[in-house]
Amino acid sequence: MVHGYRELTELAESKGRKFRFESAVLGGAPVFSVFRESFPLAEPSSFKGILNATTNIILSRMENGESYEEAVTYCQSIGVAERDPTNDVDGWDSAIKVAGLVTVLMDTPITPQQIKPTGILGITPRMIARAKAEGKRYKLVCSAEKVGDQVKASVAPQLVDSSSPLYGMMNSSTGVTFRTDVILDYSITLSERPGMQGGPVETAYGLFADFVNIARQ
Repeated sequence: MVHGYRELTELAESKGRKFRFESAVLGGAPVFSVFRESFPLAEPSSFKGILNATTNIILSRMENGESYEEAVTYCQSIGVAERDPTNDVDGWDSAIKVAGLVTVLMDTPITPQQIKPTGILGITPRMIARAKAEGKRYKLVCSAEKVGDQVKASVAPQLVDSSSPLYGMMNSSTGVTFRTDVILDYSITLSERPGMQGGPVETAYGLFADFVNIARQ
């Protein structure tokens, strides 16, 4: 999707087919299909959110007193982190998703390498404790803003307070808020399911929704 969106879309259309990818970002949450079908011609000017559940779980558990290593081990035990969690904790998974949103919804091709993500490895327990005492918490924030023909995109840890919609997204909860030319703030949130164990239900639903929408068309 990130590297071949335009080419694959044109190829699919030339064959009388559809190229769909709803589950690529936020699992089964309707990100791409909402803009395609419910907000036709709406132009997103910016977005900000949390797109990686693994790092959010790690930061949440560190806030509750666990070490980084203990939090990573937990993520691996429930299946949301790979044996090597580098792709998540260094911010590359988030950067890929940001690049996908920018490429498709802002019609501006961008690669994860251009975003140059900063991960969460520099966040220490002392930093988290200090933030907690001030009523704040660290989140791996994914954002992009379109200015003219250029898009400024970022993946980096940020301090957020209770006034931010990201503040209440704990553990595996993820979400994003879009600002468009016609809808000021459109938010999508995937809240943590009780007993969440990193299963494929949300991703499978995104695939199913794509199949249904293609069949309807």
